[in-house]
Amino acid sequence: MSEIKAKVEQVSVKETKVSGEEVKSEAKVETKSQPEVKKESPEKWGIVHIYSTYNNTIIHLTDLTGGETVALSSGGMHVNADRYESSPFAAMKAANAVVETAKNKGFDGFHIRVSAVGGVGSRVPGPGAQAAIRALARGGFKIGRIDDVTPIPHDTTRKKGGKRGRRV
Repeated sequence: MSEIKAKVEQVSVKETKVSGEEVKSEAKVETKSQPEVKKESPEKWGIVHIYSTYNNTIIHLTDLTGGETVALSSGGMHVNADRYESSPFAAMKAANAVVETAKNKGFDGFHIRVSAVGGVGSRVPGPGAQAAIRALARGGFKIGRIDDVTPIPHDTTRKKGGKRGRRV
């Protein structure tokens, strides 16, 4: 209650005589309020999808809905030889390219989704996944969640090759 009383408005009333018997009163209201706090724009977050295989690493930045692509880069865009596409160096370069684009677009933080081949393929992300995550973290952004979203079948998905397998 004491806080409410402290913020009570002060009212001063002035009475003036105008043309004979008419009395006009003016009320001046002064309020004691706290200084206005400027609201900063809300933080802008995005989702970084990292698809890492043993042949390449693809880094895809989207908005929070996942529907709008902001930046896209892969390891093959930054190295010359095919054998280096999946290397940690190529993944780091691809992540740095995405970081630069994200800074220009005004992003503050990322949620990271790491994916491997999955299905009947490898469920382990390739060598570029960890390097890409480190490069994103070093870019000065907040990191929210890091999720593994590798597709794993819950039924009896068969490998290719038929009943007797691949015959060499």
